[in-house]
Amino acid sequence: MNGAGNDFVIINNIEEKIPEEKLGDVARKLCHRRFSIGADGLMAVAEAESGGDFKMLFYNSDGSLGEMCGNGARCICRYGFETGLSGETQKVETTAGLVTGRRVSKREYRIRLNDLTVMRIDEEVSVRGAVYVCSYVELGDPGIPHCVIQWKGLREYPKERLYAAAKALRSYEGYPKGANVNFYDVEEDGKIFERTFERGVEDFTYACGTGTGATAAVLTLKGVVSGKDVAIDMEGGRLVIDVTAEDGSAEDIYLTGPTNVVAKGEVTDEDFIL
Repeated sequence: MNGAGNDFVIINNIEEKIPEEKLGDVARKLCHRRFSIGADGLMAVAEAESGGDFKMLFYNSDGSLGEMCGNGARCICRYGFETGLSGETQKVETTAGLVTGRRVSKREYRIRLNDLTVMRIDEEVSVRGAVYVCSYVELGDPGIPHCVIQWKGLREYPKERLYAAAKALRSYEGYPKGANVNFYDVEEDGKIFERTFERGVEDFTYACGTGTGATAAVLTLKGVVSGKDVAIDMEGGRLVIDVTAEDGSAEDIYLTGPTNVVAKGEVTDEDFIL
């Protein structure tokens, strides 16, 4: 499946029963583009443990366990609905906490992202001899770390030139877990464009749900946007965020966007051995 170009392999591990300690290796193998299916990450559906409809284990393409993935959660909400694991509303247990979802239409799903647990707005970050003004937020507990930084002319700025700054900020010593790096630009016509360098993928992705939520929360707190129906464009399409900001804090962050079921089937990769 993919959500705005953020693509995932989904395994129903309630049925497959792959040992959890092997799922990181499974992710590395199946997410390897050109050599296997290829994806930004792998999601394994597991039995609920804390009152949810089901549990989502998310692995980045490098095999590392992720706290949560916004676009992935939207996709897995659709998967849960269409496979009978949940109804029109979904309760998904994630490493970062419970995520609730709702079916808007056949392809569009809306989720409530994890709450902000860390928030530092407009701090100076020095990496490799350059100083950037960044905001740092974490969503959930344990938190999904995001760096948010304005970059003028982002849409036309060459990604290969942006890569060096992204890589440096992703590993900044002040971000103990590393960070996803979200570059944004508020363009002359008021549209917001974003690119995200994702930790665990170690490259730019076509979209990032939690990154878009983090960016919209920061822009709302800075007074750049109202927090209602904040449309953010990425290479993979448009995501819409709603944020409630009061007394210098942001809460009730909702992410709405498209999903796409690309293929269903059986892994026949002859190099894939559990």
